[in-house]
Amino acid sequence: MQVDHLLRLDRLDLSLVWGDETLLGQEIGGVTATDLEDPARFLQPGEIVLSGLVWWGREDGPAKAERFVSALREAGAVALLAGEETHGEVPREVAASCRKHRIALLAVPAHTTFRAITEAVYLRQWGELSRRPTDHFALPENVRVELDRALERGAPACELLDRAFAFLGVPECHLLTGSGRTIARTGTAPELPAERAAQALRDRRGTIVRVDADDTVFDAWHLYLPEDGQVPPRILHEIAETLGRHRRRQDQQKAARRQAHEELVKRVGAGQGEVNGLEDALRSCGLAVPATYTVVVAALAKAEERGDSAAALTEALSHQRVAAFAVAERPEGEAVAVLAHEPDPGFDVRARLGEVWPLLHARRPGTALHAGVSDPVGNPAGLSDALAQARYALAGARTTTPSTARVAGLVDLADLETLLAGVPAHVRGVYLDTVLGPLLRADQGSRAMLLETLKVFLDHNCSWARTAEALHLHVNTVHYRVERIERLTGRDLSRLDHRLDVRAALMCR
Repeated sequence: MQVDHLLRLDRLDLSLVWGDETLLGQEIGGVTATDLEDPARFLQPGEIVLSGLVWWGREDGPAKAERFVSALREAGAVALLAGEETHGEVPREVAASCRKHRIALLAVPAHTTFRAITEAVYLRQWGELSRRPTDHFALPENVRVELDRALERGAPACELLDRAFAFLGVPECHLLTGSGRTIARTGTAPELPAERAAQALRDRRGTIVRVDADDTVFDAWHLYLPEDGQVPPRILHEIAETLGRHRRRQDQQKAARRQAHEELVKRVGAGQGEVNGLEDALRSCGLAVPATYTVVVAALAKAEERGDSAAALTEALSHQRVAAFAVAERPEGEAVAVLAHEPDPGFDVRARLGEVWPLLHARRPGTALHAGVSDPVGNPAGLSDALAQARYALAGARTTTPSTARVAGLVDLADLETLLAGVPAHVRGVYLDTVLGPLLRADQGSRAMLLETLKVFLDHNCSWARTAEALHLHVNTVHYRVERIERLTGRDLSRLDHRLDVRAALMCR
């Protein structure tokens, strides 16, 4: 395992403070957690060092940081993973010493435990060792042979689970994603609702083993046994390794289809309405023609890596098994999905996504996850308009709940603010300048005063008395300011249509 592999593990949420390609490519030989000022005698070459930096204070300056980092260099450490909880950030003095001594520096957020990092390193190393030829296995040889043969012929995950656990009497076991979706379960395991499954994973109830793969926090796989101690840990890890191989094969197949998905989304986004071309693109993605189509657009407020938005949307759509879909992520970070389904009035994409959306959001609660859903369209020619609808709905979701998670449709565009949110920024800017330009170009003191008066005046339904009371002004002063606003803007605020114009312009700021 290399240092940069840690940065790719979404569940750790690490960030790079400093380090070049050479340093990030170093192999990790082990992990040591320490807050000693001089930890050199306890370190081994090739280790990463976890430190909460409690040994350093603002008054210490660079001296202590220099002593600590130089000790890491002398001991042959390959990276320092510095916790942000103590000081709120990684101190500049520590970063400067790491640059000087060429030690890769990664920041560990407060919500990531050192134990989680240690487990990630040793689980990865265990997996790499288990793939090497060895005579020491926990699974019986006949079971391993059966599993290898099943993998070669492309057996589904449920068969792999049953074969792996058969010699143990097939205990209850589920293969789950982090959002609680069941990938597979043994024959003895009952159905597990997604909400209950996700809660069990969050609470760490029972026995949970993560399947190592190149995944994100949204689509990672976990082996879940409701009871502790049913299966020896080494056996579980070997089964998890087998499922990891199965997952990697699946991911290779998905990668082969990615180009077709991207081409479809590109055609829809570019408004290439030539029906034959769109139908060909839909068929290449396995989406039946003719069908009813719905477009969904999703975006994370903060995407850690390219592919995060697409992974989240794919996982959400995978919870429903009624519609076929293709997902691709656009360069700007938004993910677009095209769904093909039967023209069933009871099939409500927005409602179904809304049910699982909180489960996705719980995987990264500090980052808002929004989605917009179009109305269904009856033919490929309508996909471009459906994409525009979904983007409008997404913009509305971001406006009304900017810091939380929400799925919105056109029916949620219920007021002027959410409607304007979907208008391109440059168009809103032109409208704002057209309606309020002279007011916005007034001197700074007058501008702030007049804008506040205008907003309060409109908020109080143009009541002179209530506006004066809210601003603690004499009513004559309010009359004077409003008259000045009307002269600057050329709008008569006694007219409803002019009030709406000004209100809309304020919302475009």
